[in-house]
Amino acid sequence: MCCSSLFFKSTTMIRVVRIIDRLNIGGPAKHVTWLSAGLDPARFETTLITGTVPEGEGDMSYFAHEAGIHPIVINEMSREIGPRDLIVVARILRELWRIKPHIIHTHKAKAGAVGRVAAFFYKWLHPGRCYVVHTYHGHIFHSYYSAAKTRLFVLIERMLARFATDRIITISEQQRREIGEEFGVGSADQHRVIPLGIDFAESPRADGNLRREFGLAEDAVLIGIVGRLCEVKNHELFLEAAALFLKDISTSRPYFVIIGDGHLRDGLEQRTRELGISEQVIFTGFRRDANALYDELDLVALTSLNEGTPLTVIEGMSRGRSVVATEVGGVVDILGGREKQEGALTIWEHGVTVPSRDAIAFAQGLKYLIERPELRREMGARGQAFVHGRLSKERLVREIEGLYVELVEEDSA
Repeated sequence: MCCSSLFFKSTTMIRVVRIIDRLNIGGPAKHVTWLSAGLDPARFETTLITGTVPEGEGDMSYFAHEAGIHPIVINEMSREIGPRDLIVVARILRELWRIKPHIIHTHKAKAGAVGRVAAFFYKWLHPGRCYVVHTYHGHIFHSYYSAAKTRLFVLIERMLARFATDRIITISEQQRREIGEEFGVGSADQHRVIPLGIDFAESPRADGNLRREFGLAEDAVLIGIVGRLCEVKNHELFLEAAALFLKDISTSRPYFVIIGDGHLRDGLEQRTRELGISEQVIFTGFRRDANALYDELDLVALTSLNEGTPLTVIEGMSRGRSVVATEVGGVVDILGGREKQEGALTIWEHGVTVPSRDAIAFAQGLKYLIERPELRREMGARGQAFVHGRLSKERLVREIEGLYVELVEEDSA
C-alpha cells in the first residue's frame, strides 16, 4: 500500500538506488559518487549499482572507493546494447526487490535504458510506491550513431520517458530545450534543470610539474584539453586547429597538452606526425591528478561534437582558466554573458566559442586568447567567481535531495 505522510516525515530512511553503466574516467563518475556520498545520511540511504569499465577507457572506481562508496557491480552491464541486457535487467530487478527503494535514479543512456526497464517491472510487481528519475549527462541523439540507429534511440527514449520515468533531469537549460523540445523526449512538467556541481573542498595536488616532466621551458605556453580519446570528443579537430595556429603564430610556439587516454590514441599520435606538429603535442595519458593540472595550463580547450555540460570546462573555470570551446550542449550556459561576435568567434564573459567541426575557427579562437593574456586572466577570474558562486557540489546535493523529498511527499500529501 502507499506510504503515508507520517511515514515520510518520520526518521525512516528514504532509500535511493542509483544506477550508472560504468565508472569510467569522466564527469558522470564523479557526479554519482558525490551524490551517493553526499546525501544526508540521517534521511537517505543510497545504493550505487554499476557495470564494468572496458579496457582502454580508464577505470575511475577508485574515486568512489576513496569516498567510501562500494557499488554493486553487474559484470554483464556494458555500454553497447546486446542480448546480455536481459540478464542486466533481471539482476537489477533482483536488487530492487531486495532493497525496496523509494527512488530509482538512473544516469546516462545505457543505464537509463536497462535501469528504467527494470524499474518499470519493479513498480508493476511491487505494491509500494516508487519514483523513477533519470539524468541526461549528455545524449546520443546526434554525433554518435547512424541516422537510422539514432531515430530508434530517440523513439526508445520517448517511450521510456512516457511509461517509466517520473522526472527527467537535464544539466543545463540548453540541454533541456534540445532534449525536451527539439527531440520531444518527456513532457514539460517532467523536466527539471539541475546543473552540475564540483567539490571545492578538494585540494588537488599534481604528481609533478608538467613543464619539468616533459622538459619544457618554465614560461612555455600550454593549451590543454582534458577527456577520453573517443570520437565524440573530436580531438582530431584540436590537432587540426593546433596545426593551423602554429603556422600563423609569430611569437614563441605553444604546446598542446592532451590529458586523457582512449582507443583513439594511436591514431591521434599518428595524426600529429602527419600534420608535422608532433614536437608541440604532449599526450599525458590518464592522470589521477588531472584536476590539479589545470593550474599549469594557460588555456582550456573543448572540441566535442556533443555534450551535456562538460565537467572539464567547469573544472578549468574553477581554477581560473579561460576557455575556447565548440558551441555544443550546455557550454553556453556556463560562459556568462555574450559580449560580442567577431567573425566565427563568439566572445563570452568566461571564454570563446566557435561552431562545431570548424578547425579554422577553433584556431582563430586559440589565437584570439593566446595573444590577449590580460583578457585570458580577466575571463578566468570571472569564470572562477561564477563557478564558485553557482556550481558547488553542496548546491547540487541540496537540489537533488529537494527533488527526492518532493517526490516521496507528493504521494503522501
